[in-house]
Amino acid sequence: MICLDTNYLIKGITAGTPEAGELIAWAQAGEPLITPMPAWFEFLCGPVTSAQVSTIRAFLTEIVVFDEPQAREAARLFNAVGRKRHLRVDAMVAGTASAAGATLATGNRTDFACFVAHGLLLA
Repeated sequence: MICLDTNYLIKGITAGTPEAGELIAWAQAGEPLITPMPAWFEFLCGPVTSAQVSTIRAFLTEIVVFDEPQAREAARLFNAVGRKRHLRVDAMVAGTASAAGATLATGNRTDFACFVAHGLLLA
């Protein structure tokens, strides 16, 4: 299972990008693709067209709500990396991926690298 960060959602709708190619390859391989609700919110803030939203939504098996299990995992990760304020939303995305047992696909690997030692898997 692959969990898509916001930048994968954005670049995934742009033909010819590596992210678009990976989305297609994962979908063709039958890999479930999910995204955390916070990433979906960021994506919808756009600018995006309704056609772009429909296109990327068709790839997604699930938009994972940010509920108690995700919040607990996000808080664990946030606290484990020193409670840095700028990592709050990243911790929510990482926590959702981790709680789902998914590998996170992100173009911002450096932003998420601090969570790897605490169990996050990066694509």
